[in-house]
Amino acid sequence: MGDSLGAAGPAGAQDPGPEGAGFAYHPVERELIVVALPELTAGGSALDGEPPGSPALDMFLMDQQLALEPLFGSEARVREALALLPRHGVDVPDLTLFHRVRGGEDRLEELACRLAGLPGIDTAYVKPSALPATGPFGGREEDAGGPDDRAGEGRREKEGAATPDFSGRQGYLGPAPGGVDAAWAWLQAGGSGEGVSIVDVEAAWQLGHRDLGPKLAGMVAGTPVEDLAWRNHGTAVLGVLGGSRGGSGTLGIVPEAVLAVASIHGIGTARAVTCAADRLGAGDILLVPLHRPGPRFGYAADDDQRGHIPLEWWPDDFAAVRYATARGVVVVEAAGNGAESLDDALYEARPDGFPGWWRNPFDPAAPSSGAIVVGAGAPPPGTHGRDHGPDRSRLGFSNFGTRVDAQGWGHEVTTAGGFWNRPGELQGGQSEDTWYTDAFSGTSPAAAQVAGVLAALQGMLRTAGLAPLAPEPLRALLRRTGSPQREAPGRPSSQHIGTRPDLRAIVADLVPRRTTEGLAERFRDDLLPDPRTGPTRLHLYVNGAWRTLTNPEPHVRMAVHTAFAGAGHVVRVRYTDDDEVVGVRVTGER
Repeated sequence: MGDSLGAAGPAGAQDPGPEGAGFAYHPVERELIVVALPELTAGGSALDGEPPGSPALDMFLMDQQLALEPLFGSEARVREALALLPRHGVDVPDLTLFHRVRGGEDRLEELACRLAGLPGIDTAYVKPSALPATGPFGGREEDAGGPDDRAGEGRREKEGAATPDFSGRQGYLGPAPGGVDAAWAWLQAGGSGEGVSIVDVEAAWQLGHRDLGPKLAGMVAGTPVEDLAWRNHGTAVLGVLGGSRGGSGTLGIVPEAVLAVASIHGIGTARAVTCAADRLGAGDILLVPLHRPGPRFGYAADDDQRGHIPLEWWPDDFAAVRYATARGVVVVEAAGNGAESLDDALYEARPDGFPGWWRNPFDPAAPSSGAIVVGAGAPPPGTHGRDHGPDRSRLGFSNFGTRVDAQGWGHEVTTAGGFWNRPGELQGGQSEDTWYTDAFSGTSPAAAQVAGVLAALQGMLRTAGLAPLAPEPLRALLRRTGSPQREAPGRPSSQHIGTRPDLRAIVADLVPRRTTEGLAERFRDDLLPDPRTGPTRLHLYVNGAWRTLTNPEPHVRMAVHTAFAGAGHVVRVRYTDDDEVVGVRVTGER
């Protein structure tokens, strides 16, 4: 972990929670997971959906007034599902071995130790509550340079007023490198997510929000928890994905995608993931914007979220995600807000209670779950009048490491829903259906943005009559394209969170465009973009038409100006069929 803890500042510093109390979320239940030996699940009773048993185990469960149930459903159903999986060369753990204990919530650690010693049981472990991977990071000194006053700003829009169009505040929709170029994708056939389904796995949502309209398919698993903070979080995630085109409110990256939700409450995270995966087809998206307190601080949850890590570190969650990706479902997972290096040797040590076959999923040499893991980067400085460091630099709270595949904005995300457990500070009112926030933060919104990018890409492929990409090729595509991570004081790019996706670059990588070369006869330079938040552009007149270079590097702009100001130099330009400049070379030839 090294200097990541030092960079993050004191726990709870400048926390905008009520009276400094922090950003607590109502915890969902902890889980006691039992991993059986294969011989215990081979009996006839398990085939009928009954829990496995041995005389000693049955007696213990009866004496302790506990129930043991298969985590993923009856053995017959699970084995049938496993038999239908495409073979991708990587085995899925045997889901029939996982069981969950019901009861004894106040003594789970004791029960885990006792169960692990019974005949037929391999091991048992306790999972802490999963939590939203969002939080109060706007005021941390290393991110913003000062306290975050949004909690005290009040509502910018009066109750009962017509909802304005907030899409101009959603810079992540714009062109690269500042955004993911969603607005460009909307102009492409299928680029709004047509034909793609997305399931968001967490605990609660305000499904009646005005931005979440006809493309919302409802809940596919679990029971929502009654907690406003959870509900605001879920609503914000869905807003990033599917905000409708109504001319007011916010826009989603893929407003034409079908959205559904799966709650972890009552069934646990692993079961929620497999239930969601069973409702999706190959190429669809499963989003997990959650994290858990890890071993750094003894699995203890704290409002500052230090030491929280991705869910796939736990064996049953890894098995569930691997099952989903083996089905061809694209799983996008938050890297977590723990300020942790996932490459730390701490994660190589197998915890007590984990089965012997477990390997650290953050280690690239170990079997992979196949999920795409997303870290949080800084938005462009000046977004909403704040500065969180150089654009695309790692935010201090974001986990990092070799396992992280890509990044999204981790601050200043404008979307539907309220601010933590309050009405939206951008727009509030009596009805949650009209709340909006400017302050969605963490690896949750970052993961939602990447999920939206992938849904837009899959929609374009499907609309073109092509097969959607499988999880592993998508991971490779994200890693070789996009706007690169940048340095920040105390947060070097070696603390890897990957690139910010660039939809136009992704498509260009998949379908190389024909390029033409010619000499520039004259140029026009947009030194001040209009609007001011837009990109700068350098226009070059080549072969009888204007060709455009967006966001030229300063040295390129200077070289072109110098060439046209002097004599004896020519500007050779390479451009695509859609007039985008992809190469500029200044030479002394005539």
